[in-house]
Amino acid sequence: MGVQQIILSVVFVIVSLAIGIAVGYGMRKAMAEKKLGRAEDVANKLLEEAMQKAEANKKVTIIEAREEVHRLRNDVEKEVKERRLEVQKAERRQQQKEDALEKKIEQIEQREEKTQQIQAEAERTQEKAMALYNEQLQELERISGHTKEEAHTILMEKVERETRYEAAVMIREIESEAKQEAEKRSRNIVGLAIQKCAADHVAETTVSVVNLPNDDMKGRIIGREGRNIRSLETATGIDFIIDDTPEAVILSGFDPIRREVARRALEKLILDGRIHPARIEEMVGKAKKEVEGLIREAGEAAVFDVGVHGIHHDLVRTIGRLRYRTSYGQNVLKHSIEVAYLAGLMAAEIGANIKIAKRAGLLHDIGKAVDHEVEGPHVQIGADLAKKYNESPKVIHAIMAHHGDVEAESIEAILVQAADAISAARPGARRETLENYIKRLEDLENISNSFPGVDKSFAIQAGREVRIIVKPEEIDDKASVILAKDIAKKIETELDYPGQIKVNVIRETRATELAK
Repeated sequence: MGVQQIILSVVFVIVSLAIGIAVGYGMRKAMAEKKLGRAEDVANKLLEEAMQKAEANKKVTIIEAREEVHRLRNDVEKEVKERRLEVQKAERRQQQKEDALEKKIEQIEQREEKTQQIQAEAERTQEKAMALYNEQLQELERISGHTKEEAHTILMEKVERETRYEAAVMIREIESEAKQEAEKRSRNIVGLAIQKCAADHVAETTVSVVNLPNDDMKGRIIGREGRNIRSLETATGIDFIIDDTPEAVILSGFDPIRREVARRALEKLILDGRIHPARIEEMVGKAKKEVEGLIREAGEAAVFDVGVHGIHHDLVRTIGRLRYRTSYGQNVLKHSIEVAYLAGLMAAEIGANIKIAKRAGLLHDIGKAVDHEVEGPHVQIGADLAKKYNESPKVIHAIMAHHGDVEAESIEAILVQAADAISAARPGARRETLENYIKRLEDLENISNSFPGVDKSFAIQAGREVRIIVKPEEIDDKASVILAKDIAKKIETELDYPGQIKVNVIRETRATELAK
């Protein structure tokens, strides 16, 4: 009984629960349907309101779109109208340009037509003028008796004579003006430089003479079977000439230093009295040392006297070698010192570089110190020596230019040229052989006589002036000036000479009659 009640109770509870669940479900469903209906009503209402608003917005948008389309249409029409106006203006301008171009083309055509007419007229006129010219030319040839070519030649000759005359007049005027100042100044400068410079000149030749105490000494110098003289010649490189000259031995050789060594060695042997090969070698060695010392002292003295500093000691020694070198009988060391003095003095007068002028003057003939040992002219040898011992380019150029081998490009080089000419050309500075002297005089007279219109010529003042007598009927006063210049140029081209040569053209007319 109890179990059944429990079961029934459980069943009752379950059935109650099922009924409760069913009732609750039905109530919730009813409520849900009620809420759903209300939601649908709200949604329908909202949809209706949205549709109404959308319809209103649609109308507004359509109105605004129509207004925008109308505005854009107005803007486009306005822009099209403006573009159309611009195109019309451009068309009008283009039309105007075309019209102007057509007018210009028409004017050009008219001008070309007119030019052709003028050209045709000018050709006809030229033909007439040429015909008239030929007639006149033929008439002139008939009247004058000369052809056109002959008349042209005569006219050209006349023009040439007149031109030469005018040129001669101009030359004389220019020379007259220039000489008034240039000659005065140049003479003052050169004269002052020469006055301040007084260098001695020693004339030497290629032989030296050693005096003997007696003629018996000649036999001792020769020695048994000539062994002593052979030893002397071998040791010194100099020829010993022992002839009939009383109490004298002649030493002959082109190397002045070797000749000086031989002279000193022979004098020492004569004083010593002991002459044999061993003693000869000893005395030659001593003489060489003495000469080397003298060379060094001479170079140092020359550099000190001139006032040039910083010269390489080997170059100073080479300068000293010039003490025993002569040129045309003129001692080259004395000549170089004089050139340095003169160039420095003239540089001081005209404001040039004194140091460069002196240095170049002292070194200008340095090549002569070794020209018997090195091939080539002394100018090139001297320039090479200067380069070797790092002399300045201006000094090297002055050395190269002092004989005109290259064009002088500095005032110092020109001063060295002038100083070299002054030192070599002044009276007593040099001497030359009689044959060379006579030949130079003959060449001067032959060059002068080779010009037309020259009657006679005379070389005077030891060849430093040539006087030319011209034929007065062929050469007038103005042409004399040109003749003098032409002769001077030919002398410069064909002759070698120291210093300057004055060309003096003389024209005179003499009338002679005898009273009986």
